[in-house]
Amino acid sequence: MSDPTKTTRREFLKGKSAVEALGDAVIGSPEGLPPPSSTQRGRTYLLNVARQAMACEFEVLLNAGQYPGAADAAIAALDLVEQLEAQLTVYRDTSELVAINRRAARETVAVESRLFDLLSRAVELHAATGGALDITSGPLSKIWGFYRRQGTMPTAAEVAEAHALVGSHKLVLDSAHRTIRFQQPGMELNLGAIGKGHALDRAAEVLENAGVRDYCIHGGNSSVLARGNRSSASRPGWSIALRHPLKPEIRLAEFQLVDQALGTSGSGTQFFHYQGKRYGHILDPRTGWPADKVLSATVIARTAEQSDALSTALYVMGLEAAREFCWSRPEISALLVTAGTRAGTTELHPINLPEDAWRRL
Repeated sequence: MSDPTKTTRREFLKGKSAVEALGDAVIGSPEGLPPPSSTQRGRTYLLNVARQAMACEFEVLLNAGQYPGAADAAIAALDLVEQLEAQLTVYRDTSELVAINRRAARETVAVESRLFDLLSRAVELHAATGGALDITSGPLSKIWGFYRRQGTMPTAAEVAEAHALVGSHKLVLDSAHRTIRFQQPGMELNLGAIGKGHALDRAAEVLENAGVRDYCIHGGNSSVLARGNRSSASRPGWSIALRHPLKPEIRLAEFQLVDQALGTSGSGTQFFHYQGKRYGHILDPRTGWPADKVLSATVIARTAEQSDALSTALYVMGLEAAREFCWSRPEISALLVTAGTRAGTTELHPINLPEDAWRRL
């Protein structure tokens, strides 16, 4: 068997211009929209290291030549992402999360320390968002077909039956012994709304421990973590563009992330139509039905785990509830996109977003 480290270096390590590096991202690209001018090309190069994990591409972007050993640190960070996928996925029978789902309704199950902390924070977010974020909504994803990315229309009775199994308040977490138990048989954990963000934060720990302070990481383009500065930029931080939730060729806004994370949720790529109505893959765990109040929700927070989870929660909440949530938490910023009054148009709704932190495009 070939050495996976060598394969990673050969296939995923390459220099790119700043615009090329994230040019195909759903979120956008650093350094704004236009390509660099001829006078800029010599100072806009990034080193990028990428890896397929969690059903998407994770990519670490570094200022080329800034830190000795930065490429090795990036590879180690992505190695950790793969390890976390093996622990957190619901698609492998060997994962710790699947083992918990299999056993926790019958017995108390010991949980690895960092995973227990993640579950605890998810339960706290469940309470803070009024149930809009719920890591026990797996049964709903299954009956709606989104578990296998194949939307199907369930009956109202099937929705009610699956919904009865949902509720993070039914999880018994023992912080003293770091154990979990389900209060109801049939419950399942699924970390799809928070797992990528958690992986980005953990990957960042690897980079920081290696002395790398300036970098941008994204997971699947919808979750971004930025620390330090893009070396050739005229402004602090990293510039990230947001694309239209339904028309990816159009960019709606640009954000300037300064030691921040950004997460975007929307149903532009996973949905199906039934009897003339569109049903997206983001489900409201409070009702059991797909959320449809906004087109997309983007959240900026300190950690990727938080921005990832809250973008889903605010998408489910809708505009007014999202405003109330953020107004009571000034450290959380958001941009919600709704359908405009005229067909085919959109409206942008910034919440707690300073004027110098974003711009409409």
